[in-house]
Amino acid sequence: MEILTLPLGQLETNSYLILPDNSDSAVLVDAPFGAASAIPSILEKHGRKLAAILLTHGHWDHIWDTAALAESTGAKIYAGEEGSQLVENPKFQLQYFSLGDFAGAKIDVFPKDGMELEIAGMKIKCFEAPGHCPGSIIYFVKDSGGRGVLFAGDVIFADSIGRTDLWGGSYAALEKSIKEKIFTLPASTVIYPGHGEPTTVAHERQYNPYFGG
Repeated sequence: MEILTLPLGQLETNSYLILPDNSDSAVLVDAPFGAASAIPSILEKHGRKLAAILLTHGHWDHIWDTAALAESTGAKIYAGEEGSQLVENPKFQLQYFSLGDFAGAKIDVFPKDGMELEIAGMKIKCFEAPGHCPGSIIYFVKDSGGRGVLFAGDVIFADSIGRTDLWGGSYAALEKSIKEKIFTLPASTVIYPGHGEPTTVAHERQYNPYFGG
């Protein structure tokens, strides 16, 4: 498995293109501004088609190009049901930010907590992780060597956590999500966050300052 990291848009939101072994398909985690122009050429270079767009949550900087990319590639869109209005009706959140307009995207699949998806030959475990944003979903998969990989969106970062002062945020819920959904994963699990550099479950358990590190 190869994971390509593309920091895109004005907030340098990480978009992750997963290229699984023994497959002609790919999976994208989050589609920030710029994904619709960047991803097709990468897919062509690697001889892949985009099977799915997995959205970690509905904040504008993670979903801006979702509709355009899904339309151009035929990829299915996966996102949490609770925050679906953020994805399908951008005006809901654009009223809080001074941003241009972008198209809403019709969600095809609403992953549930504990659901296992089978896409492009991969088994992807989904966990609901509210606190930063309603409908936040984190995605766990094992790489070619059997090590865990977690796409965490804005739930947790290297030595930090997601903000909770936006619509639907809750510090208590975020803390619970991290303790119960992330810190219970194998220590060697690599965390790919929505912004910044990767980290590991072991590092965050020990050093994250929000949990006594």
